Amino acid sequence: MSQVNPKEELQTLRDWVRWGASQMLKAEVFFGHGTDNAWDESLQLALHVLHMHWSEDPSLLECRLSMAERDKLFGLLSRRINERIPVAYLTGQAMFAGLAFAVDERVLVPRSPMGELIEQAFSPWLLAEPTRILDMCTGSGCIGIACAHAFPEAAVVLSDISPDALSVAEANISRYALEEQVQTVLSDGFSGLAGQQFDVIVCNPPYVDSQDLATMPPEFLCEPSIGLGSGHDGLDFTRRFLEQVHQHLSPQGQVFVEVGNSWVALEAAFPEVPFTWVEFERGGHGVFTLTRTEIDRYFGGS
Repeated sequence: MSQVNPKEELQTLRDWVRWGASQMLKAEVFFGHGTDNAWDESLQLALHVLHMHWSEDPSLLECRLSMAERDKLFGLLSRRINERIPVAYLTGQAMFAGLAFAVDERVLVPRSPMGELIEQAFSPWLLAEPTRILDMCTGSGCIGIACAHAFPEAAVVLSDISPDALSVAEANISRYALEEQVQTVLSDGFSGLAGQQFDVIVCNPPYVDSQDLATMPPEFLCEPSIGLGSGHDGLDFTRRFLEQVHQHLSPQGQVFVEVGNSWVALEAAFPEVPFTWVEFERGGHGVFTLTRTEIDRYFGGS
């Protein structure tokens, strides 16, 4: 980061956002936790300091920052650049499917393309409103809570192997007063869900293969490793999921699973399975869907 202290020269929000973005680009930080550019990340940090949300009024960029605000923003930009901490951890918040979620280093930063799928109510795949939804490997709870908003009559279960992650998810359940609709379950895969069936199961499991894991940018080292790596080809968890999921899916049920870059390995491992890969208008890839009928046919259901 620049050795020149900008606190005297930079006064407006526009000055600071521009300067912060320039410093990020100069330092070659990695953008992959909900944003893809330096300007948006710099703006997020600035608005966090000002306790404001983005406004369509462009005059906001001309507001002058107090010295206390400049001190705080300079500190956050310094940490983003020098420590490579994702912006969401610095602000304690991330957006997903139009909703704000509390996040910290106990969970991955929400960034799944499934948000777009949920906003579309899983169209065109769901033929009926689901009554029970499972969000496996829930982390912050963002996917399951977004599903609860999309289907307010459905009971939603958030499961995770990490008690720390479930603490974050429970805070987000409380944030939206969804205690009557959404519950958490401590579970390694399906181990804590015996006897339960669901109409929709969404899962954003660990899926990074060993090669990608070894070469990931330092920003990812801030995140819990349990939520990233999954064996040599990234499919250890997904294989176990596919072997067991038929026991927990209703007869007309559907699964939606994200495997990211490991989609190539998944198709190679199961060449006979007709995975349907979801296409996203806003970017993202590696999310497949299968019906209960397809799962029974290829993974040994009854």
